[in-house]
Amino acid sequence: MWGEALAAGRSSRVLGPLQITAGCYAAICDDEDAPHLRDLARERTALYVGGVGARGHNFYNDLFAQYGYEREAALIQDLFLSGRKEEAEAAIPDSFLEQVHVIGDEAFVADRVAAYREADVTMLDFALVGPGEARTVEYLASS
Repeated sequence: MWGEALAAGRSSRVLGPLQITAGCYAAICDDEDAPHLRDLARERTALYVGGVGARGHNFYNDLFAQYGYEREAALIQDLFLSGRKEEAEAAIPDSFLEQVHVIGDEAFVADRVAAYREADVTMLDFALVGPGEARTVEYLASS
């Protein structure tokens, strides 16, 4: 996904290995709590996909479309830019939130962390959500 953009980049100094950081919400929780905790990401996602930059010049909107949510990216941006922020939040597919955020039981969290590793992410920037932050930190530190 980034190859073309990286190949076009120029630097006057020698850079070390490329580091890739991804940010997501994280929580170890029961299956019934996971959707509610993922919903906490809707406001931020709607802001980035719908409201950062201008129509046609929004990196996050373009990326959302590249992830396979082209129709939803356009809808979220239309809703957000017309001031209908709650509708924009509601238009974010649950499947996107489930894929991006590391929220669920230990097996689900382990699977998501492994998926980030397979995608060559070198650092995960977790925003802890939910009541079990200590348990989540302990589990992620041991993963």
